[in-house]
Amino acid sequence: MTDFTIKVIRIIQAIPAGKVMTYGQIAKSAGSPRSARQVVRILHSMSDKYHLPWHRVINSKGEIGLRDEESFNTQRFMLESEGIKFNTERSLPLKEYLWQGETEFY
Repeated sequence: MTDFTIKVIRIIQAIPAGKVMTYGQIAKSAGSPRSARQVVRILHSMSDKYHLPWHRVINSKGEIGLRDEESFNTQRFMLESEGIKFNTERSLPLKEYLWQGETEFY
């Protein structure tokens, strides 16, 4: 496993309930600002194994990026159950819920 992958896993595991981070923000925090798509791959392939709170990761527009209706509904339900309120069906007020992370990840 690469250092980047290890950092991404640790960052995602640290996102507290009721907060979100973006794919790009996680990539930057892990030391590779242009690797947002790699964060997506890590989430897809390692969420179960590492018990990642995948639902707390959204796109830079503050939206749920999943297109599959079942996955979308699951993510929205999980975020709402943590107290996150949505502006529209897909988007939430990013400034209100964005977690900046810990300095140890930068």
